Amino acid sequence: MARIFFSLPVMRRADRLFQITQYLRGRRLTTARQLAQWLSVSERTVYRDIRDLSLSGVPVDGEAGVGYRIKPGYDLPPLMFNSDEIDALVIGMRMVQAWGGPQLGAAAASALAKVVLALPREKRDFVEATPLFAPAMQDDGSQGERLEAIRQAINSRHKLLLHYTDAQQRSSQRVVWPLALAFFGGTWLLAAWCERREDFRSFRLDRVQQMSEHGHYPDRNGRRLPDFVRAMRRQARASSATSTGTDTPSTPPA
Repeated sequence: MARIFFSLPVMRRADRLFQITQYLRGRRLTTARQLAQWLSVSERTVYRDIRDLSLSGVPVDGEAGVGYRIKPGYDLPPLMFNSDEIDALVIGMRMVQAWGGPQLGAAAASALAKVVLALPREKRDFVEATPLFAPAMQDDGSQGERLEAIRQAINSRHKLLLHYTDAQQRSSQRVVWPLALAFFGGTWLLAAWCERREDFRSFRLDRVQQMSEHGHYPDRNGRRLPDFVRAMRRQARASSATSTGTDTPSTPPA
């Protein structure tokens, strides 16, 4: 059987130097090996690029074998985006405006305006011409307000008392520790620790009938967002094993 190989486009050196600068600005310490993996180049190429950045005046601190960073306070000139990057930014901002609630929507509009100002004049028309749209939610605004309230509860670690209706139209009250929000298939999901189930659960926001704060919850090991992610991965592996005939218990629904 003949083998088919796909070759990825080679990143221009100027683009690669820009990416290295961005990585070094966004992290405390980055090794050449990490940069080489992210950029799909050799470590030798990274060392050469780091040297050239230093010679050009970029304040790179560090050394080979230890890691690199850029001194705090260094700013790049206005960003340059190609047409695909502009499309990605615009559709992302429009999705947040449509589905992210009033506060995030306003922040997205403000961020998009700043992006437009950062573009060269000849590329600003690309933003308005981007043919990618995200229709807004068709509701009375309550879901957007609920989204904002949950986002604030996550940031302040407030418990929430949910009056919830499940897929079988059964109503229940749950005290949960909100951990994260996820937008999946047109629906917002709340990832949380459920006190009633003493386990992690996901709740659809469109099934929350009422909601109120219910005191603070502690930052407890085993009940944090990374623990939720690990639990979901275990559940996914268990479901996969069950589908292949392995006798593995599944996680009960919310």
